[in-house]
Amino acid sequence: MQMTDIPFGTTDWEQVEQTEHQGETGIAYWRTCHFGGIRVRRVEYTAGYLADHWCVKGHILFCLEGTLHTELEDGRQFTLQPGMSYQVADNAEPHRSSSVQGAKLFIVD
Repeated sequence: MQMTDIPFGTTDWEQVEQTEHQGETGIAYWRTCHFGGIRVRRVEYTAGYLADHWCVKGHILFCLEGTLHTELEDGRQFTLQPGMSYQVADNAEPHRSSSVQGAKLFIVD
């Protein structure tokens, strides 16, 4: 990841506009900032959320609150608790997220 032309700044995530993204079940609420070619998001999944697609975008994802379940297209499954993270490259391993109780995440891609 090459980070250039990004002056020092701070982000009050509560002041960033929230957008709603419907899952197969549940809703994902995104607060998104772009810094050069880098997208940074604070994402909140409601209880019962299941993504409506297999994602092939690379991410670095950090679990802030709740529990996140991530399934890879090959059947492997992973669970993140607060303080845990995962990373995956673009077009490497399709993945899909869900959360039974809801989760709050910090994602860079």
